[in-house]
Amino acid sequence: MENYKKSKIVEKPSPLPFTNLPSDIIEMKVKDGSKIRNLMGYAIGKMESDSVRQILFTGSGKAISKTITCVEIMKRRLKGLHQITKVLFKQTEEIWEPIVPEAGLDALTVKRNIPAICVLLSKEALDSQEPGYQSSPPPSLAGPSTDFCPRSLSGPLKD
Repeated sequence: MENYKKSKIVEKPSPLPFTNLPSDIIEMKVKDGSKIRNLMGYAIGKMESDSVRQILFTGSGKAISKTITCVEIMKRRLKGLHQITKVLFKQTEEIWEPIVPEAGLDALTVKRNIPAICVLLSKEALDSQEPGYQSSPPPSLAGPSTDFCPRSLSGPLKD
């Protein structure tokens, strides 16, 4: 591979693993370089409005753990959310071009299956028979709303 350089990565389009989603659902596409503060500021602001009932978080590869972190922060900040989680693979193709075109080497295409996660959060109850469903915890089991939030999301610290 020392004679090649990666020229581009093409992510194959894949349908969302959920059916019957509203056409105007907010999809938070979490990337490896996304800032949790920015994602959560937008997502919580939208979910606190009465017009938004559901939000979808998606992430793949190195962004899976960040996606899960965002979902857990959202569930702590907004009580009573129902959740369905789906795990899947996204296919990507890496195109490798020869460094020296005159060497007679052909371009290479490498296909990879990248793990991905999609998490649907809803203010209304979802289908409890759906695999990956988690109901909202009863208020007696729900902890304080700011015990896991970064400083920028929980407000000033108090002694």
